[in-house]
Amino acid sequence: MTSTPMLTMLDEDNHWWFATRTRAILAYLDRYVGAGKPLRVLDVGCGAANMAHHLGHYGRVIGTDNNMRPLEVARQRGMDTYLCSADAMPLAAESFDLVAMLDVIEHIPAEGRVLEECRRVLRSPDPARNLPGGKLLVTVPAFMFLWSRNDTINMHQRRYAAPELSEKLAQHGFRVLRASYNNFVVFPLAASLILMRRGRAEPKLASPHFDEQAYQVEMEPAPPTVNALLTSVGKVEASLLRRVSLPFGTSVIAIAEKVA
Repeated sequence: MTSTPMLTMLDEDNHWWFATRTRAILAYLDRYVGAGKPLRVLDVGCGAANMAHHLGHYGRVIGTDNNMRPLEVARQRGMDTYLCSADAMPLAAESFDLVAMLDVIEHIPAEGRVLEECRRVLRSPDPARNLPGGKLLVTVPAFMFLWSRNDTINMHQRRYAAPELSEKLAQHGFRVLRASYNNFVVFPLAASLILMRRGRAEPKLASPHFDEQAYQVEMEPAPPTVNALLTSVGKVEASLLRRVSLPFGTSVIAIAEKVA
């Protein structure tokens, strides 16, 4: 199957971290969802709709978020959205084919309730028509020892190991199709930088949790040459993710299927 092209439409798409995550997401969706009949897609914790134009390759996208500031931006970008909590969404049961939670559940104390809600709104498998259940795609930050100021300004509750995320998905009615670490190549440099910065001054980045004017957490900028290099590394990594699961990284990506 040919890869879905990654369109560059927003400023965020030009940052190496966003670009690398997006390519990993598209690699999983191309393999386990694929092209064909347009899907009903839900982006839980959609924020400012940074991913709507990518998820839109697979169908019509609706978003939810509990913060009105990024939702205002999402609506300006043309996304249909709901202001609500992720554990109580005003959406009908079994009304979506694909749910994406992209760096969301690490923010939520009661993560199990959110996974149950995602399962509720996903369509069930239909053995009579040989149709599997709806798909859930999740990305989260990896490894608690990588905790940094970025986690603090994002109001994270935790970081995950890949087996831990897979176990939680299985506990809440999902069959994990694939789970892998992401940002594998940059892991040694990123981990070293995080550990070196502990107890020292770090870049001051805007966060909606602490700054009234911010609608999302600002990404740490990279010099153009470094950004281009890391973006190229992300392309190579996405190619690897189509074939194998990576043994470590700064993030985890998983795709799972609702089971009866």
